[in-house]
Amino acid sequence: MRIGIIGAGQLGQMLGFAARDLGMHCTFIDPSPNPPAVACGQVIQASFDDHGALSALAADCDIVTFEFENVPVEALERISEQVPVYPPPDALRQAQDRLAEKRLFKGLGISLPAYHAVDSIDDLENAAKAIGLPLVLKTRRLGYDGKGQFVVSNQADLETAWRQLGEGGLIAEEWVNFDFEVSAIGARNAAGDIITYPLTHNEHVDGILRVSRAPVDDETLTRHAEQAMTALLTSLNYVGVLTLELFVVGDRLLANEFAPRVHNSGHWTIEGAVPSQFTSHLIAISNGRLDAPRLRGYAGMLNLIGEIPAVARSLQKSYLHDYGKDARPGRKLGHITVIADSAAERDRLLAEIGEFVT
Repeated sequence: MRIGIIGAGQLGQMLGFAARDLGMHCTFIDPSPNPPAVACGQVIQASFDDHGALSALAADCDIVTFEFENVPVEALERISEQVPVYPPPDALRQAQDRLAEKRLFKGLGISLPAYHAVDSIDDLENAAKAIGLPLVLKTRRLGYDGKGQFVVSNQADLETAWRQLGEGGLIAEEWVNFDFEVSAIGARNAAGDIITYPLTHNEHVDGILRVSRAPVDDETLTRHAEQAMTALLTSLNYVGVLTLELFVVGDRLLANEFAPRVHNSGHWTIEGAVPSQFTSHLIAISNGRLDAPRLRGYAGMLNLIGEIPAVARSLQKSYLHDYGKDARPGRKLGHITVIADSAAERDRLLAEIGEFVT
């Protein structure tokens, strides 16, 4: 099986390593001169909308997938005439626009915070009246890791937020005093079979994921997440892995956003579950049989951002993943995973490691 992957970052790298274990061959396309996925396959150096390069990739592969959201949907639709593209381009289209995403959730009966489309300063003022303050103003497209957002705390912030985020194509969202954040990861194959991973508890710093812990042992939250995941995967006629990010408020879940791809919060599955999210994605897009994941223990994942300290390479009872990137402030360079027999032991290991690497 020949898999074409648009994007050759760390997610592409981890997909490539999983593909090797399955006897699959990966070819990537990415404009970067030395991306992480060079460690596990050929990388065609070209832009993501280079029609000639994409067409050549499609001609040489049995299936094409992607590892991040900012791929042009039109480019995927063109090559889908040559080769199956999974996840389906329409799912990506919905995920790329926060307003379309919110309307999708609402239409499926998935609980979510209040929101308001903002295309003028009057819209923003009306949103403040309807939703209340504080609220979060976001660009509808291209934001990630906390970028493209502004917390509007009072009336005086409205004009500043409007100008800073580009004056149009925005969405205002209710400020949620959540207990914590979780992600639900699921997969669906073309035959319609669905599996889900246990909920993951996520902690962010400055909008960037810092620590993940799994599983979240809560039957009520798990049931709600599985219902939302099944509705989303089915409605989109989805194929591949999908990640749904949610706020926990008491015994309720409020949907924040979804990612039509493998996800940073699921990195713990490489050592912590069989199969990993990366293996499940490859099996799903090749329409293989999806097996419910089996946990190897209580897992924790800590992102390495900006640098990988030397001590990280000699830590005991942990697994280091170095993506091979050049160091830069705010950049995800790798991660460390721990597996333990109890949640308490996992948290102790994460705390010890955190003293050295954060």
